Amino acid sequence: MGHYMLSFHWSSLLFCLGLLLHSGKAKVHTKIQAGPLYRVLGTPLSISCNVSGFTSTETLKEFQFMITKPDKPQFAFNIISTHDQDFAYAMYSRRVRSGDITLRHASPNSVVFEIQSLQKGDEGDYECFVVNSESVYDGVYNAKATVKVIDNSLSVSSSVSTSLSYNEGDALTLTCQASSNTIQHTHLSFAWYLLKDVEEDAKPIISLDRDFTLSPGQGFEERYHAGHIRLDKTGEATYKLTMSQLEVSDRGKIFCQAQEWIQDPDRSWYTITQKDAEKTTLNVKAREVMPDTSSLVVRISAQQTTLQEGQELSLSCNVDAANLEERLLTVAWLQGSVELARIGPTGVLSVGPEYSGREREGELRAARIEDRHYRLILQPVRTEDQGEYFCQAWHRDKGQDGAFIQGAVQKSGPQRIIISATESGLSVEMQPLVNINEGDRLKLTCKVDGVKGQLSVTWHHRSTTSTATTLFRDVISLSREGVSETEGEFLSRGVKATRPAPDTFTLELDEVTPTDSGVYRCTVSEWKSNSKIYSQSQTTTVTVTPIESSVTVRLITRKSSVTVGENVELLCRVQGPRVPVTLIWSLRRDASTVDNILTLYYDGGISWSGDQQGYQVKVENKRNEVQHYLLINGASHREAGMYQCRASVFVENVHKKLPESNQVAVMVQNPVSKLILTSPRTLTRHINGDIEIKCSLSSDPLTFPRYAVTWLRHHQAENKTIISSDREALVTFGTQVEPSSRQRISMRRTKGPSFELTVRQAQLSDDGSYICEVVEWLQDPRGNWYELSPVSQITEVKVVEPANDLQWEVNEHQQLITTEGGEVELQCNIISGALGPSFFYKVAWLYSGNGSPLTNVPLVELDHTGLLRYPENQALVGLQGRLHLYRPTQSSFYLKIQRAHEADSGTFQCQVDQYQLDRDGHWQQKASDKAGPITLTVNVVGQSEPQCSSSTWIGIFVPLVICLLLVIFLLVLKICMNKVSGGKKSGQSLWVEDHPLNTKPSADE
Repeated sequence: MGHYMLSFHWSSLLFCLGLLLHSGKAKVHTKIQAGPLYRVLGTPLSISCNVSGFTSTETLKEFQFMITKPDKPQFAFNIISTHDQDFAYAMYSRRVRSGDITLRHASPNSVVFEIQSLQKGDEGDYECFVVNSESVYDGVYNAKATVKVIDNSLSVSSSVSTSLSYNEGDALTLTCQASSNTIQHTHLSFAWYLLKDVEEDAKPIISLDRDFTLSPGQGFEERYHAGHIRLDKTGEATYKLTMSQLEVSDRGKIFCQAQEWIQDPDRSWYTITQKDAEKTTLNVKAREVMPDTSSLVVRISAQQTTLQEGQELSLSCNVDAANLEERLLTVAWLQGSVELARIGPTGVLSVGPEYSGREREGELRAARIEDRHYRLILQPVRTEDQGEYFCQAWHRDKGQDGAFIQGAVQKSGPQRIIISATESGLSVEMQPLVNINEGDRLKLTCKVDGVKGQLSVTWHHRSTTSTATTLFRDVISLSREGVSETEGEFLSRGVKATRPAPDTFTLELDEVTPTDSGVYRCTVSEWKSNSKIYSQSQTTTVTVTPIESSVTVRLITRKSSVTVGENVELLCRVQGPRVPVTLIWSLRRDASTVDNILTLYYDGGISWSGDQQGYQVKVENKRNEVQHYLLINGASHREAGMYQCRASVFVENVHKKLPESNQVAVMVQNPVSKLILTSPRTLTRHINGDIEIKCSLSSDPLTFPRYAVTWLRHHQAENKTIISSDREALVTFGTQVEPSSRQRISMRRTKGPSFELTVRQAQLSDDGSYICEVVEWLQDPRGNWYELSPVSQITEVKVVEPANDLQWEVNEHQQLITTEGGEVELQCNIISGALGPSFFYKVAWLYSGNGSPLTNVPLVELDHTGLLRYPENQALVGLQGRLHLYRPTQSSFYLKIQRAHEADSGTFQCQVDQYQLDRDGHWQQKASDKAGPITLTVNVVGQSEPQCSSSTWIGIFVPLVICLLLVIFLLVLKICMNKVSGGKKSGQSLWVEDHPLNTKPSADE
């Protein structure tokens, strides 16, 4: 891994170097598909990348892809390369080997990067690199695209059964629901497909594209233009297909499909996901229409045309035709356009859906009385049974395949039935108006009075979209024995009918939706001896308020402006009826991009999007609201932006988006800088000297800051950058600094910390205001660096040209005396005020011999560049070989003569020339002078010396007297010691010559 990171950084360095060296327009240009690209979890991702500007357009270019993830923005992960099989990190190598991640050439200069199935961790910034195969870097070799991975919230469903059977020419109506809960701006396209048994691919019947344009599928154009095929959007998410005349070729599997589209930044539309509903098998039976040999005559009659409520309605249908006994007839009764019942050729009774409940309760009966005579009985009749009734009949013959072939339909004239209400002791009361919120439980109460017998109840419903003539649909019934029976589409709903008291009937319907709005009717029937003797009804209007109208979503925070590192708490209040809510937290960092933070599903599941570091969620249930908290622990600049919470509910397989909350801006500010700079206010330096400006820093050490330092010079009413050092200590010169001047400028960091600017060989043009500008960089809780406001300090620099006079140490004519073979030192000291680093000196020692023709002849020279030279002179070769010229201090030039000769006697003089560099780098002589002469006398050994002075004699006499006194003291001390010892030794002499010292004791002793 280190190898690849090193290669990456090295490539980046070469790339930057190429940009710096290149002075014209970039030649190589790398382009990637513009982002951000929003893609759905589990779907494919495709990113194109191409390069132009290389010398050879036909040579295959090598590419590599890397990713920077939101939680680690400073680290790049290797994904795949076209030329290095070991390029991928371990976390991607398995997916590369399996083919889930691929990188293929579309041309020699372009590639396509693909991921077959996106994962949550695939969100981030994708960077495409092209490997430079040429010797120079000239342009841009990388490009980035941001990819956002979002959840798949597309829902597609159909309530149609898995198998349908129709006859040719029948009408087919199918409905499908499609919706999405994506917070990004997306469009849905919708289509109905037919997969025929003999074909492999499904073909569209009719489609509605993302721009709401209807288009028939291939082969269905003629039927569409004839109005036999329609696609209607009947609600927010309901799509209805109508095929008025089915054909045998429509056999197969029919299903609906929805696609979700998003517009990428390049303005192109992209399908981010698609889903199919469950397939329904459609069987269409062929119909052969045989020519009629005779027509049918159908008549309708009623025993009584004027009835009272509760009486019996008897409708007779008579059919006349030739050879009627040989034909298979089907007879049907209709009220207006609604079919009550029909009797088929086999005598089986089929009841229409609106009357199925009454048929089960024994209110509707029908039978074939004779070959030509059919009768329908409806008892007890209700006031809504009033109207016009018809009979219609058609014959059916068997075809060769045994299937029935339908003949032409003949319809009778109308029969008008009038039904009036009767007086009875049974009365029914209901609350006239009921308002309820979507998702709540509907409870209707039906009160009865004047009960004499057993009672049964049937609840009916007519939607608000229906007309006044539309019949009620049965919802549920409760028999007099207490047995309930649910009808039709309410079988899958949470519906219940009860009788909590003898005079009370209730209807309960769970999780109502706006489609449940309408008129509800409670029909109570009174029974006597197993016969229904009377029915009474009452209605109420129910209005279901849509959830989006009854729920409010509000976002608040106590503190919207915080400092980096502080915590933020956002509260999203969802007020309204208690419904299962899915909540999405989003953040808008700029005007065009909205990022999901997380999705909190109604079942408690959480789906994080992108960088979840630093966020926490909390939910609290209150009496009238649900409070959703989003906690930002240690805010950074990445968490700044416009926050919003969006709620939705999933009702009847449809996502219903609730009103969005208000937006709340969270501003993350930098802390106040505690940085203090210290630098000299003024500074004066001599020309050609070094300018050194020290900028000392003092800050809060607990923050572990880094510093970016820039030295600027105020020149011609603007600040120009001289040199700068970023927080990584990378030093760069300002663009306006000439290359020749860069050799004189440097910057270094010293303890403190301090940053020192050095300008060598200062020139008069270098004076002015120098600005030390420091930017303090701190790390936020996510580990990202951010900068504080710059702090600066100004130093006024004055570059002066020092006085060019030469002054010597005051000393009259010097005389030095030495003996031959000795060593003598000649001194030349400058005390001028012009001893700065900007001045350089050339020194020459001149010699004039005693009684010699040599006068002011140069012995040795040390020039201003440090070059030592001995001028050629044959008469002085011996002396020059014994000379040693050195400079113990900047202002001292000493000449030492070793092993002096008598011939060296003479006059020595020091000559100094002062030099200075001008701004063009040329040496200019500023001054020249000679020091006072020094006379040297070298005496030969043995030669009479001059008379000594009295001080010399005193120096000799005093030590001699001290020595004599010491000898006398020692002699006296010795005599005294001999006297003390006594004996024969008292007379012995003290002289050693007379009395030698014995080394051993004698026998007498």
